[in-house]
Order: sequence, then structure tokens, then C-alpha cells
Amino acid sequence: MFLKIILKMAVRNLLRNKRRSIAIVTTIGLGVCALFLYQGFNTGVMGTYKFNTIRSRYGHGQINTKDYRNKVYEKPWEHWIDNYSDVERELLSDSRIQYIFPRVEFYAMITNRKINVTARGQGVIAENESRFFSALHLTNGENLSTQPDGLLIGYGLARALDVKAGSRVTVMATTIFGSLNAIDFDVVGVFRSGTQEFDNTIFRIPLKQAHILLDTNKIESVSLGLKDDDYWEDVINDFMPKFKNLEATSFAVLDKVFYQNGTDFLRAQFNVVRIIILSIVILGIFNTISTSIFERKQEIGNLRANGESTRDIIYLLVTEGMVIGAVSAIIGLLLAVFIVKFILFNGIIMPASPGFTHDFRVPITLMPFDALETFLLGTLAATVGTYFAALKVNKTTIAKLLRSY
Repeated sequence: MFLKIILKMAVRNLLRNKRRSIAIVTTIGLGVCALFLYQGFNTGVMGTYKFNTIRSRYGHGQINTKDYRNKVYEKPWEHWIDNYSDVERELLSDSRIQYIFPRVEFYAMITNRKINVTARGQGVIAENESRFFSALHLTNGENLSTQPDGLLIGYGLARALDVKAGSRVTVMATTIFGSLNAIDFDVVGVFRSGTQEFDNTIFRIPLKQAHILLDTNKIESVSLGLKDDDYWEDVINDFMPKFKNLEATSFAVLDKVFYQNGTDFLRAQFNVVRIIILSIVILGIFNTISTSIFERKQEIGNLRANGESTRDIIYLLVTEGMVIGAVSAIIGLLLAVFIVKFILFNGIIMPASPGFTHDFRVPITLMPFDALETFLLGTLAATVGTYFAALKVNKTTIAKLLRSY
């Protein structure tokens, strides 16, 4: 009953002085809005990095024979997957897996009859790869899909060879038996993944042609495209016990230099900026709340002169702070949603980050957990600010409070 009366009085006091209440709501609401948008920007940046890594090169992860990635072999093909049909059958039986991408990677000489360049080739099943790897941007021509003699080439490598879609090139490589082999290909397209090192060295050809070029039927690695990013651990935990000679590596480890290190750096940077923003927002809220309390010294003096206890007055003021903090936080969250839906609906274009070659668009991703965290922060800041201001005012004598103007 007491709390109900205090709450009703708090709401009446807030409605009684609209100017002061609007000033507090504006300060807290804008602070909460700014913080929520910044959280959404952080989430969007991390999500964009993750999407580009998964959808341009690695998929959600890769399967190799055990220790294959950690050692250098004189004859690496002897350590490729030789029971791929069993692996494929097991993977296809898992409903959480959308695509599997068997691959063979090799070093080769690629030439347009005038210029010779050393490069890394990838033999892929192009139909599946073209459906999943949507972050691989084409700058010229079309994607590699069903063309039997097609070749998709990285932007930097294409510039080095001075080729484009429609050009004819020859790929020369050493077979697993040590002899030289060569196949002619038609360049079908030029791609940019965003990573300079990848774009400068990689070309892709159909897996069947790669097997002919290398004179083998083995598979070096299998990349996975899952229906949901969160399935990786569960899928691998179910799969690995059945194939003791294989190991799985997630995309974050495969792309440790650009993705893992990059996101770790950005996360640390964002945390510093978030602390700065939090400090500014909280200090602004404290200042506005404290000012509003100090403006009410005569009102507080009258309450104390009429016999109200210091504790009851603090309860009343803190309740006011909590109510107006919660209302202001909700308004701030709704304002942030409005801005994202109607102003920043296309995200923000960001310049190329270190190690990347083109600009990228960052969506503002507002998450429920961030909304709850920001709401609680705004409400708590208003409540705590009110408490300390009320505590300070109540230490003043009644006579001084009544003489305040």
C-alpha cells in the first residue's frame, strides 16, 4: 500500500512540472538511443565480418585429415581424404548441413601465352559454391557454375595476367606422379573477395578438371555450409567420432589473421569507445537529475517541515527517478528503432578496413539483449543519480531549504 501511494505521488509530481520532466526525458532518452545505436553498429560490424568470411572463402568450417594443416609434407596428396564417398554420405545425411564443398588446392603456372604467373588453383564443385558463396563479388563476367572448361580468377591475379572474361589461359601443374600437365580454360569471370592476398593468388576451376590436371581422384578438404551459424559445434561433435582420421576447423581459426584477429581488435576498440560513451551518457543523466532535485529544495523543505521523514522523501524522489528513467529509456529505445527502420535502413557504408580491398555496408543490428541492457542502464543511472542528489539535499537543514530560491 505504501509503495502504491509513493508511486502515485511520484507520477503526479512528474506530470506537475512538465518542463523539468521533458528536460530529463530528453537527456536520458537521447543517451539511451545513442548507446543502443552504437551497440547495434558494433553488432553489425561483427556480423558483416563473419558473413564475409563464411560466404566468400571458408564456409562455416573445413574438414581435413588429422594434423594436415599443422604440418608441411613433401607429398601432400598422400595425406588427402581417400574415403571421401563415406564422408560425403555421412555429411549429406545430416539435415543441419545445407551444402558440402569438396576441394583440391594446388600450385600452378597460369599463362595467357605472353605472361606467366605462379598462382594457387582450387578445384571446386562450382554449382554448389556459386549458390552459397554470395560475398564473392564479381567485377567482370559471370560466376563459375556448369562451364566444363571455365575458370574464375581473382581480381589481382587477373590484372597481373591482363585477362578478363572471355580470355583464354593455360594452367600448368605437376601431377602427383611428378609429370607436367596442362589444360586450356576460358576465363568466365573475375572476382573480389575483399582480401587482397586471396584476390592476388587464387583461381578456381571445376573439380573434375583439377582431378585430371593432377591425375588423382582424392579430395584435399571438405568445407561445410550450414543452415545456421550456431550448428557448427553440434554438427562436428556428431560427425568426428565416426571418422577418427579426420579433424575439423572452424572458419574463425582458418581465417585467424583477418577475421579472428580483426574482430578481437575491433571488439577491444569498441569496448573503449563504449566506456567513453557510457561515461558521457551517465554523467549527463546525473547532471540533469541532480539539477532537477536541487531546483526543488523549497518543496523538499516544506515536506520536511510538515513532518515527512527523510527516508520517505528519499523514497519518493528515488521512485520518481526510477519511473522517469524507465519511461525515458523506453522512448530512447523506440527512437533508435525508428531511426534504424526509416533513416538507416540501408546501414552505413564503411571504408575498407586493414587487409581488405573494398568498402562494405554495415547494417545497424539491434538485438533484444542489447535493448534490455541499455534499458536497465538508463533506468539505473536515473535512479542512482536521484538517490545521491536526494541524499545531499536532505542533509541540508529545513531553514536553509525553505530559504532556497
